[in-house]
Amino acid sequence: MKSIALLLALSSASAFSAEYIVKFDSQKALKSFTDVKVMNVSVGNFAVVRSEDKNFLARANKMNGIVYAEPNVTYYASAQDADFKKQWGLDNDGKNSGGFFSRGTPGVDVRALDAWKVTKGSKAVKIAVIDTGVDYRHEDLKNNIMINEAELKGQPGVDDDGNGYIDDTYGYDFANNDNDPMDGHGHGTHCAGVIGAEHNRIGIAGVMANVQILPIKFLTDSGSGTLEGAIASIDYAIKRGVNIMSNSWGGGPRTEALLEVIQKAEQAGILFVAASGNSNADNDATPSYPASYETENMVAVGAIDGKGNRANFSNYGARSVHVFAPGVDTYSTVQGNKYKKMSGTSMACPHVSGVAGLLLSQRPDLSVTEIRQLLIDSATNNDGLRGRGVSGYVNAAKALQQ
Repeated sequence: MKSIALLLALSSASAFSAEYIVKFDSQKALKSFTDVKVMNVSVGNFAVVRSEDKNFLARANKMNGIVYAEPNVTYYASAQDADFKKQWGLDNDGKNSGGFFSRGTPGVDVRALDAWKVTKGSKAVKIAVIDTGVDYRHEDLKNNIMINEAELKGQPGVDDDGNGYIDDTYGYDFANNDNDPMDGHGHGTHCAGVIGAEHNRIGIAGVMANVQILPIKFLTDSGSGTLEGAIASIDYAIKRGVNIMSNSWGGGPRTEALLEVIQKAEQAGILFVAASGNSNADNDATPSYPASYETENMVAVGAIDGKGNRANFSNYGARSVHVFAPGVDTYSTVQGNKYKKMSGTSMACPHVSGVAGLLLSQRPDLSVTEIRQLLIDSATNNDGLRGRGVSGYVNAAKALQQ
């Protein structure tokens, strides 16, 4: 949503108590800390440490057996069929993409109708929506949710698939540490609808008609989440074998821990699509993470309005923002079988995740670097975006033709 800026804060329980993410290579090093929780992730040896020591970082980073220690920072959501006519990002007729006194520009969209002549997606493509959760019972989403069949058909209270999480039938909630990733905010469900709302003659249509969406919740119902939760979410998505991670959240400084887990996703052949941020800032000069990590699997996304101009809130970067996508007054699903408009690079990000999913549906052999380059090379350029990103706004039809 436009009004929500990307923010950063330290998690704290008291005036002088804070949480830190510690990467360690020796369990002995953790014995010097009193409040320690070792994280159950396979992407590295991480622990969450709570300390009242104001000099904790300086002390911990000099200790033997500690690779590094960082604040456990907090991230925030990057947001600002019967109703298909409201989805200008997929089919812009000019009237549906602007106000009464300021019409949009016909044809400024992701060229979804032409793309669907080639493919509408595939259930073989799995996309993790890492966010505030997803309403997996929504009438427009329920048949495109990735179901863990081993847990669905297994025994209650048993980790039937052996991935470390019990009864994670629909995904996982790392904000509340339980197996129910239901969305109580709306942001994650909105992003999921942009990617894969069913083409079922009700509600809206996603960029993909056929896809498996994996709900992962690490942002709370108030829209915030920690570095600890982000690490666990990405690790979980890797374990579940997704092809794409869609990330409409971020902000704050560079952290080694988050970079490492994104690199683990890259090694697993997973594309990482991220919102560039809503601060009207140049990411080349002032990086916004995770979108500004320079990994081969990263696609950083800015937002455009219905005229094809950069949205006035969208971050940009001639080198660091790869493509743009519709992100103003985007109409999509929210919890409780409802729909609403939201604005932000949060909404642009899942458009690109969906287009990447169409590419994988057509060509499953594509690598993450090939997908990113196809998105860049096929994008529509215009004067309003020139110099604001590596390329223009995504063009699904052209990408599928290349």
